Amino acid sequence: MENHRLRVLLMAFGVALSWMWIWGDFLWAQESDYDIVIRGGRIVDGTGNPWFEGDVGIQGGRITAVGSINGGARRVIDAEGLVVAPGFIDLHTHSDLPLLRNGNAESKIRQGVTLDVLGEVGSVAPRDGLANEDLGGGQIIDWTTFTGYFDRVQKQGIAINIISHVAADQVRRVVMGHDTGAASSAQLERMKSLVVRSMEEGAWGLVTRFSSGGPTHPQEIIALARVAASYGGNYASHIGSEGFEQEKEIDFAIRVAEEARIPVHIFHFKVRARENWGTMDRFVGQIESARSRGLDITANQYPYTAMFHGWNAFFPLWAREGGPEKFAERLKDRAVRERIKQDPDFLAWAREHGWWEGIVLALASRPTNKRYEGMRLSEIAVLRDEADPANTCLELMAEEGGRIRGIFHTMSEEDVRLAMRQPWVAIASDGSAIDLEAEGVPHPRNYGTNPRVLGHYVRDEKVLVLEEAIRKMTSLPAQILGLRDRGQLREGFAADVVLFDPVQVHNTNSFERPKSYPEGIPYVLVNGVVVIDQGRHTGARPGKVLYGPGYKP
Repeated sequence: MENHRLRVLLMAFGVALSWMWIWGDFLWAQESDYDIVIRGGRIVDGTGNPWFEGDVGIQGGRITAVGSINGGARRVIDAEGLVVAPGFIDLHTHSDLPLLRNGNAESKIRQGVTLDVLGEVGSVAPRDGLANEDLGGGQIIDWTTFTGYFDRVQKQGIAINIISHVAADQVRRVVMGHDTGAASSAQLERMKSLVVRSMEEGAWGLVTRFSSGGPTHPQEIIALARVAASYGGNYASHIGSEGFEQEKEIDFAIRVAEEARIPVHIFHFKVRARENWGTMDRFVGQIESARSRGLDITANQYPYTAMFHGWNAFFPLWAREGGPEKFAERLKDRAVRERIKQDPDFLAWAREHGWWEGIVLALASRPTNKRYEGMRLSEIAVLRDEADPANTCLELMAEEGGRIRGIFHTMSEEDVRLAMRQPWVAIASDGSAIDLEAEGVPHPRNYGTNPRVLGHYVRDEKVLVLEEAIRKMTSLPAQILGLRDRGQLREGFAADVVLFDPVQVHNTNSFERPKSYPEGIPYVLVNGVVVIDQGRHTGARPGKVLYGPGYKP
């Protein structure tokens, strides 16, 4: 009998204890005003204003308080000794397809980047009538519209947010293939209709990329830019020459701003070729003059003195006419290679790209050529016992079907610093969301752009003050894009937040050893979700597609 009473009492006690825990959890949840409170950090809000000490409260993916917070939270992050800033916005990236291969976006999120802008080199859409392409790993490009790409990305999940422009090159390819002639009136109307559709599917504006000298058909670009302008979009320009013909190409970007009445943004503002070093002030003055006339012209830059793209970019246009397959076919002909070697354009572009001592082979496909990855053309020529590095370049391109990727050491540190000091120049990587398994020898900017600015140019070299550097990574890019709820630590804004140690933050890589993540960035939040937690990737993928101003669901 006594045992029975004891069992009943124990059961009653257990039930009461359970109810106490449940009721306590309920009261705790009721008393928790925030999902997360970031406590006691040095807040740099993104506006350029001086830092202040305070807390940031987050609820439902939004910032709901900034200042001194007394309410409860489900999680408190101790930010003592850390800078708390808005998540960084990368205005110029090539993450379109890499994000489909791995949505964790390791190289970006570990830098504090919470938003990538896509679309520059042949945007993911439109793809009407184009053959499906194999991405590897069983992934096929089987969409034709931005809606199709966005749906695929969101279904898979991504760790960062994305925005995309529509590329004029991609639109032209759909309508005209590799035909380089002038578009007929019917073809131009078709191109305009594709830009209309893309803007209504969520694209943020029009982006172009030219070979040196600017567009072959300028009126076509202006017509497409007018369409983007009618939807509230912007125009982004990857000018072809940052060297011998840069003044001419900036003039065209200014013309687009004037004639299409559209904000214009110039990708990776720089000066290349040793002969042009020290002329950055001329191009700064060119843009300043346009801005003084009321034209909204901005630019971005990456904090390095070397660039990265395909070797094919410094080959004459006639050799590339008809697309990559035709180019590869021509390279097989020794007489054609000799003609290319004598072409003034080939020699001029080689000069612009650092000559044979500055041109590096970063990625090859043939196993016999992978041994050259990371080496300069002058070094490869010696290994191959070839007296003229120009011949080495042409022979390698023939062997690789014209698909070599390269790094080009061709800029001066003084010009980089002068561009960085301009208030209308943002920081952007021109890189991709990749991981440590990336092929070849990638440019270190993929892993280290933002921490290099914060560590090298702010803390060590004092080229910028901290608040201005963060403005260039946050509210300035948001302003350029027309984002109304990101780029600042402000109540009501999306909770994209980065915490870093201003004493320790730095990039750990180099051109010789590019594949390593930065240090000193222990926490990164995207839409209120912790993705980098005490320096480790949580595997969370809370990123979203952000649709442009003309979006029609």
